[in-house]
Amino acid sequence: MSGTQTATLADLKDALAARQAAAAAEAAAAGQPIPAAPSDAPKREPKRDALGRSYATGRRKESVARVWIKPGKGEITVNGKKVVQYFARPVLRMLITQPFLVSDRYNQFDVFCTVTGGGLSGQAGAVRHGISRALTHYEPDLRGILKVAGFLTRDSRAVERKKYGKAKARRSFQFSKR
Repeated sequence: MSGTQTATLADLKDALAARQAAAAAEAAAAGQPIPAAPSDAPKREPKRDALGRSYATGRRKESVARVWIKPGKGEITVNGKKVVQYFARPVLRMLITQPFLVSDRYNQFDVFCTVTGGGLSGQAGAVRHGISRALTHYEPDLRGILKVAGFLTRDSRAVERKKYGKAKARRSFQFSKR
């Protein structure tokens, strides 16, 4: 898949099945017992509070997002504002809705989140991470799909710190021969 294509739910399910088949073939070749299928594994229990919400924390760069999801019409509120007001750029709004599109749950959950730190891009990534984790707490069966899509992995890339004797993190001062 290229970077411009979006993976559909069927593509991700196929990728998960292929990964499980490869793991089973590898175990059989090594003479080990075949790993249990996800259906044989113990079922994870949903984590919901008294109001029927699931909570998760998402992080990206310096941003931290506290995210609550509950069944609803698909309204997303960030720091008390509608998502259209807070994240004006369509790319950032698309980033936030990706977990719902991949898990085929678009417009089925209301999201309330508070975000601190960093810039808008990092905050959008933190909200996406938080939504993905909250979805797995609400519906544990979605974990495989979201994990294959890469939404449960915390993107730990951050700005490198400035070092002494350097103009920036790695940039040296201009050399002058005379």
